[in-house]
Amino acid sequence: MGWLEGKVCLVTGGAGSIGRAAVRLFLQEGARVAVVDRMPLEAEAFTDVAAPGRILSLVADVASAEATARYVAAATDRFGRLDVLLSNAGNFGTVGPIASYPDEVFDAVQAVHVKGAYLACKHAVPVMNDGGSIVITSSVAGLRGDAGVYAYITAKHAQVGLMRCLAKELAPRRIRVNTIHPGPIDNSFQKAVEEGFTAATGEDGTAFFNAMIPLARHGTAEEIARSVLYLASDQSSFTTGTTLMVDGGMSA
Repeated sequence: MGWLEGKVCLVTGGAGSIGRAAVRLFLQEGARVAVVDRMPLEAEAFTDVAAPGRILSLVADVASAEATARYVAAATDRFGRLDVLLSNAGNFGTVGPIASYPDEVFDAVQAVHVKGAYLACKHAVPVMNDGGSIVITSSVAGLRGDAGVYAYITAKHAQVGLMRCLAKELAPRRIRVNTIHPGPIDNSFQKAVEEGFTAATGEDGTAFFNAMIPLARHGTAEEIARSVLYLASDQSSFTTGTTLMVDGGMSA
């Protein structure tokens, strides 16, 4: 029996590296998974772990209330229940001084991270089974500040506030709500962050981040997915309202 045997999971941002790793692990642990992203996810990428009918790919703008209602309905129509929500959709924005920071970039980042997570929870909670789990992918940036990273860091802090409100509201239903906080990950998203940092500061972004991590390396998407699995599963049955750092000691 897998840790998620018989469970139905809904994953937003499922086409990114962390999303894909989580989807793969959820399938390996016995779940059926609805995957949401801006682009269709190739279900063929999971044929080695996905029995026929256990994965559903959905295309949606997570910042749209109408699209969110549709993807939640599609998931429950297909699988008949909902036990786990992983709100993982994200974008970065840019790095720059406050006086010239582009308003449209700030708004776009809040729309995906904050409104996207809020809408996912708003529409998923009414149909989620009691005893379920909500995991919101925040970041090590959700508990710190760095000059110039206004859109992303503000959004990641806001997700923690959303999580804490939900954890208290949903406790009577035994629905646990937690945020996970990856440090720098070896993926294209982090590479773009580091390139933006290098352009804004003149410092080597990768070296800068590695110097801040006691384990002296970037993490992998698979390492983050294993921590998500803990929060999604009944192994964390007395864990709610927490900020789980998976950052190689960066926040220590």
